[in-house]
Amino acid sequence: MSSPFSFTLPAELVAKEPPERRGLARDKVRLMVIDRTTFHVEHTQFNHLGQFLRSGDLLVFNSSRTLPAVLNGCESPKGPCVEIRLAHHLPDGSWLALLLCQEGNPFACGLRQGMQINFAQGLVGTIIAQDEHIPRLWKIRFSKSGAELIDLLYRLGRPIRYEYVSAPWELDYYQTVYAREPGSAEMPSAGRAFSWQLLFTLKRQGVETAHIVLHTGLSSYMDDELDAQHPASEEEYLISEAAAQKINQTHQRGGRVIAVGTTVVRALESIADQAGDVQPGHGYTRLHITTSHRLKAVDGLLTGLHEPEASHLDLLTAFLSAHQIEEAYTEAIQRGYLWHEFGDLNLII
Repeated sequence: MSSPFSFTLPAELVAKEPPERRGLARDKVRLMVIDRTTFHVEHTQFNHLGQFLRSGDLLVFNSSRTLPAVLNGCESPKGPCVEIRLAHHLPDGSWLALLLCQEGNPFACGLRQGMQINFAQGLVGTIIAQDEHIPRLWKIRFSKSGAELIDLLYRLGRPIRYEYVSAPWELDYYQTVYAREPGSAEMPSAGRAFSWQLLFTLKRQGVETAHIVLHTGLSSYMDDELDAQHPASEEEYLISEAAAQKINQTHQRGGRVIAVGTTVVRALESIADQAGDVQPGHGYTRLHITTSHRLKAVDGLLTGLHEPEASHLDLLTAFLSAHQIEEAYTEAIQRGYLWHEFGDLNLII
């Protein structure tokens, strides 16, 4: 294992189904805790999270709700059929999406500007243009918008499923218990293990909570060469006045701000000033965090275990050195931790 970015992940350590389907409560997955000061690594169960938090700490959650972001449609009258994976909702009301042909080469079915794709229940998508930043994505405008479109997505769509997931699990398995605002192409999975019971326990312990929104995009463009480049997709975030106030007050009191997920880190670090103060705001971020980034707003991170070469590993090096990540991941592999959205978790604090 030469670096944290090129390790070998044994196939048996991929979580193929939700923990509930493995006989576990969602809050009883495993938790690896890494102390940023001493570099001590501890292994426990997620529902013991409170043992590593203090009264006055603030957990910041991403309350974006996962969309059933996969739609199937065909060009009429006899054009190609495509699978659409929604990636991002854009400010002008259009969407960026990955379009995969359902026969032959997934990217070679004559996709072009002006092409109209028909879905069920009268929904039509018109291709506007290729994305200038990520050419695999296309800009699409639907014939419906707002709540009407979201309602149709929930009727017609299904959650994005990668090949390592053993079955097409229902959308509820891809939601956190506190999710509110629909908009994520894929689940902000770091918070999946929280149960209401654990949240109430932490509240009684004096751990504070705040919610922001960052609508997550696609983790893969189904192109190994492109994925290896880690193109920074533009993701929409919303930080309310109440959330910004809680974050700033936590710092003023000497408490720790702990991001639940890399999405929260990216949102807060995008909007924080040099003193670490966070202002409320709504915008889009392409921030790619690496070891050279000085963390301003975030003191700790709860995250999943990231696969070899993932860009999230770059972000972890803002919290720990590459060598420390390497050692911890080696230990996690030796102890049989599970990877991906239905797997185990890592607290860096």
